[in-house]
Amino acid sequence: MAENETVFSGFGGERIPVVPGFARCGSEEEPSQSPKAEGKALRSRVPRASHDSLVLAVQRPDAVRAVEESNRGRVPELAPIRVGRMAASPFAFLRGAAGLMAHDLVGTPVTGVAAQICGDAHAANYGLYGDARGRLVIDLNDFDETVVGPWEWDVKRLATSLVLAGRQTGADEDICRQAAFDAVGAYRRTMRLLARMPVLDAWNAIADEELVSHADARDLLGTLERVSEKARNNTSARFAARATTEGPGGTRRFVDAPPVLRRVPDGEAAAVASALGGYLKTLPEDRLPLLARYAIHDVAFRVVGTGSVGTRSYVVLLIDHRGEPLVLQVKEARASALTPYLPLAGFDAPPAGHEGRRVVLGQKRMQVVSDSLLGWAEVDGRPFQVRQFRNRKGSVDPAALEPGHLDDYGRMTGALLARAHAHSVDPRLVAGYCGKNEEFDEAVGRFAVAYADRTEADHAVLVAAVKDGRTAAEHGV
Repeated sequence: MAENETVFSGFGGERIPVVPGFARCGSEEEPSQSPKAEGKALRSRVPRASHDSLVLAVQRPDAVRAVEESNRGRVPELAPIRVGRMAASPFAFLRGAAGLMAHDLVGTPVTGVAAQICGDAHAANYGLYGDARGRLVIDLNDFDETVVGPWEWDVKRLATSLVLAGRQTGADEDICRQAAFDAVGAYRRTMRLLARMPVLDAWNAIADEELVSHADARDLLGTLERVSEKARNNTSARFAARATTEGPGGTRRFVDAPPVLRRVPDGEAAAVASALGGYLKTLPEDRLPLLARYAIHDVAFRVVGTGSVGTRSYVVLLIDHRGEPLVLQVKEARASALTPYLPLAGFDAPPAGHEGRRVVLGQKRMQVVSDSLLGWAEVDGRPFQVRQFRNRKGSVDPAALEPGHLDDYGRMTGALLARAHAHSVDPRLVAGYCGKNEEFDEAVGRFAVAYADRTEADHAVLVAAVKDGRTAAEHGV
């Protein structure tokens, strides 16, 4: 052996120091100090059966006030569209009421274990999208409210949304309850699976081709195939073909389609286009030559989904040397609706900073594969996130599923949520807490039914206010 050849005395040897950012050396953990044991110990302080509790605050805002407060800072003329969408059904109301649910979740049990959470993990916020090579991925796909917070809040929001979606389809109460129960069970079992896997395998786990089998969601195959076929055609090129026309000098421009799509004044368009210079600085350097081969042709304002209606959102038309389009969405990033409630639940509020950055980094922490052009920008002092528009996106409408498929969808989304959380919290810790039996599943299932009832009552209050003319609503937009 050469005189100065390095000799390692094993992972526990003195020649291997403890390096910040890495686990302590050692092939075996003390059983009493393992994350799994730590999770089990949490049960004595927060019994799993206690997660069925729902105690509403005396000073809880009613539905109308909650919607009005959440509309502050949005584009005023779009507020009636948002109210109209939320008034369409109790499930739609839940989709737009992440802040109100967070207010109510403050009084529910939490283990104190923090994860990067979606903050709005209802059943319609999962879907298909294309990766950098055009292959379809299925995952969580909306991160406007993402924060570091209690993982239980995401689980309870998902379970509640499945009950409401099932009721909207006309499913009987047993089916709705079973879907919520199955979603939580899939979350728990997936955490246990990830906890047993090698770390790198767990990090990249649950590829599309394995997901349906893992979640025992085979009845969904036909639905997913139909959604996938539509998603493959849902591209920038297809959108641009319908939404643009030829302008002067070989340019292309958006065509007004109010109230969903409208052209903007030249000064506003220039401000959005200029903001993309700052956006480029938020991208990995290897993406810059790609975007340098496109020219900006036009900017338009486009109304977005239920919870986001009223936020400022633009589409930017880029054209390459062959005339092929790429459309970017530049969407206003507001503070997470969960922010005021995190300290009340024992968690830190997000640090002050760019809200678009919060959304983008949260998304990248939760997804296995993210949009390769995700970034952030600032337009006239307001924070925005930037992403590809119509990037082969497709989704299953849980409120339109056959009742017999709802539990399959619940298992699939529960598994996806566990995988997303496991990127920021050790799955051994959550698996240790949730355990092998169905105690946690049953408790959250009971909570979901109770909170679905509460949401239906809130929705009825909003509908009554619309009928009485106390709240303006524009339906069918």
